[in-house]
Order: sequence, then C-alpha cells, then structure tokens
Amino acid sequence: MSTPADSLLDIRTRLRSFADERDWDQFHTPKNLAMALSVEVAELVEHYQWLPTGADAELDEAKRTGIRHELADVLMYLVRLADKSGVDLHAAVLEKMELNRLKYPAEQVRGDARKSTEY
Repeated sequence: MSTPADSLLDIRTRLRSFADERDWDQFHTPKNLAMALSVEVAELVEHYQWLPTGADAELDEAKRTGIRHELADVLMYLVRLADKSGVDLHAAVLEKMELNRLKYPAEQVRGDARKSTEY
C-alpha cells in the first residue's frame, strides 16, 4: 500500500530523471526554482482573476484544464525545490500542521479567519 510520502518520492524521482535527461539540473538552483514556482502560482491565480469566488460552477472546462495544469506545475516546482534544498516535504507538512494546531486551537478559532496575532 502506498502512502502520501511514497507519492511525493515517486514525483521527485520522475522529476530528477526528467531534468537529468535534459541536462537541466545545472539550472535548477533553489533560487531559480523558487522564482519559477512563484511564476506558476501567478499563472494559477490568473485563471481565477475576475471571478466572483472561483467556485466550480463559475469555471468552464477550459478553465478547469488550465487550473489542473497549473496546479501540476506548482507541485512539480515545489517538489523539485524541496529536493534541491534537502527538505522532506511530507515531514515538513506534518511538522507545520502540528505547529498550526498549537497556534490555532480549534476551540478558540472555529469559524474565525483572523490571524493568530489578531485575537
């Protein structure tokens, strides 16, 4: 049975191979990958620009496809950046979720979207 961590490892392995086959590893510095990630996030956001909420009912098939492809680009650059930076994304997410659980106790913040510094 595979786990979420296995899925991330599979993506990482495939991205390493993809970059190696093209001799792109030399360009995949943390700075360049972070910048590329930022660009892909902006391209994702562009699909939602000017929509009232971005709810599924507001999206046509072309927008859904574009969003799916941009989400894939974001994930690929994120996984590649984590790989080049020596970050275990699965462990980092679990660590950050625990910090957020402590910072935002459910009984205190339920239904409240303010930042922790505002309550």
